[in-house]
Amino acid sequence: MGSDRDPTLDAGGHASLPPLREVIRQHGLSARHGLGQHFLLDLNLTARIARTAGHLSGINVIEVGPGPGGLTRALLEADAAMVCAVERDPRCVAALAEVAAVHAPRLQVIQGDAMEMNLAALVPPPRRIVANLPYNIATPLLIGWLKQIDDFDSLTLMFQREVAERMTAAPGGKDYGRLSIIVQWLCEVAHQFNVSREAFTPPPKVASSVVTLTPRPEPLAPARWEVLEKVTASAFGQRRKMIRSSLKALNLDLEGVGVDPTARAEDLTVEQFCALARAYAEKI
Repeated sequence: MGSDRDPTLDAGGHASLPPLREVIRQHGLSARHGLGQHFLLDLNLTARIARTAGHLSGINVIEVGPGPGGLTRALLEADAAMVCAVERDPRCVAALAEVAAVHAPRLQVIQGDAMEMNLAALVPPPRRIVANLPYNIATPLLIGWLKQIDDFDSLTLMFQREVAERMTAAPGGKDYGRLSIIVQWLCEVAHQFNVSREAFTPPPKVASSVVTLTPRPEPLAPARWEVLEKVTASAFGQRRKMIRSSLKALNLDLEGVGVDPTARAEDLTVEQFCALARAYAEKI
């Protein structure tokens, strides 16, 4: 059974920070569905997420959606040089002020919407993102970060399990699609572990998974982002059709780029989609 009691001790050997459930009570932090909030209170589990992010000494960590601060505490305990916590909910910002008071100046709390921020501008490199993401904006956040992936050493993120499965899916399976391709094109992606819905307060309707994304030194194959997006959108918009039908409007020489016209979108590799994107880029 996990604990929500912070391991940080003051000079007298007493806990410097109250248990997270007490923080929630004191600040009236009932989870708000509109903000996609599901609080993770088990500090053994948050410590595991922090360990999954690798050795954090000397690393500036950006956390999105810290809530009452369970993962925030774990990242600080893992010796991150700095934790910059971006939180939209003013109630949680007030609760995090207590953590900042104990860990100053290593914790910076910023109230705002991560969807509207350039996170790389918040802290100097080396920087990593580690977060239990709000489910309602997790994928749009990820897409935005992928567009500037070279700014980050790694991303260690919790998603709904079905989203994680799409990110890590190999060609040929039902989960393989546009998200699989864009993520794997730019990153090495690893499924780390699953988290049951009962670990959260309140429990979400689905299980979750922690995934680590490590930027590749170079993309898996040359392609332009916007062109690759158009090609994959066309292909998977009619995923049960042969590729010669789903991409007919793009007027591509499929065999000329090494693609079987009778294959379906889910059967093509990331490299093959990049080849299609390069061919289409020559036409526009």
